[in-house]
Amino acid sequence: MRACISASVLMLVLLFGLPWMTATVEEPESPPAPNEVQEEATADAQVTLRVWDGETTREMTVAEYLPGVVRGEMPAAFEMEALKAQAVAERTYIYYKIETGGKDSHPDADVCMSPACCSAYTPADKAAERWGDKAEEYEARIQEAVHATDGQVMLYEEQPILAVFHSSSAGKTASSGDVWASNLPYLTSVDSPEGESSVPNYYSVKEIPLSEFKTTFLAAHPEAVFSEDAASWIGSPELNPSGRVEKIAIGGVAVEGTEVRQLFGLRSASFTAETDGEKVTFRVTGYGHGVGMSQYGANEMARQGKTWQEILQWYYTGVRLDHYRPHTVQAS
Repeated sequence: MRACISASVLMLVLLFGLPWMTATVEEPESPPAPNEVQEEATADAQVTLRVWDGETTREMTVAEYLPGVVRGEMPAAFEMEALKAQAVAERTYIYYKIETGGKDSHPDADVCMSPACCSAYTPADKAAERWGDKAEEYEARIQEAVHATDGQVMLYEEQPILAVFHSSSAGKTASSGDVWASNLPYLTSVDSPEGESSVPNYYSVKEIPLSEFKTTFLAAHPEAVFSEDAASWIGSPELNPSGRVEKIAIGGVAVEGTEVRQLFGLRSASFTAETDGEKVTFRVTGYGHGVGMSQYGANEMARQGKTWQEILQWYYTGVRLDHYRPHTVQAS
């Protein structure tokens, strides 16, 4: 009986083979690389923009460009919610420029890589050199901030806003009309919580020899008159509601605080000025134009437990956070 069964089994094997002998074993597909997974999954990867790199105009997806400007504009060691707020502000600025057109300095591109014009762009390899042994950790934080907010922008009346930002404020941000010609309803003055204990160089001093000060100002305003008494050269400042210098008389000429900042390379328009027999001394608080989100203020709010949504809705008045698809050429 046992022999008969063995013979039968042997016959079946010879005719049909065992399942593991005849079945085709398929090799598992290699999983896509992590970057490919992210690229396919993100809304940012579906939008292209034109980027001027200083020499040529390149096409990049938002997913490719955005980490570079977050690396370039905010310290990677900042709180995660602050980094997320920065990512959304940058993305919103990108979409605003896509919708409204490029600048005269790069008419064929939506944005550029210069901090003097658009936003500072730092490639991953350059950032890694700067970060040293923190490179892997910091790059992961940048990528997390970008991917966790994928596609999110700030809208006002259903359009992306001009999402400007600055490094630090002197207790309050500035309204857009304090710095530029127009008052935008979402760029109003609000309190900002950063201070000397949390901001490097929150207070700065710049001393300028009297002769250099006089020469610099006369080049811009030849009508100014400087008497022998240097103490009379600079009048009392007129401050705007955010505490920055609105106007100040120099050599008898009333000029805006923003112009003084530009002429003498001050860190902000929140300053005092005094003269003695040798020099003009500026004492300055904060850094940047003061409009929109304060980056150090955002970091302080994140430390206090605020989310990136709360941070953005604090600094940009009346905005709505949502996904948005620019009316432009989309990535294939």
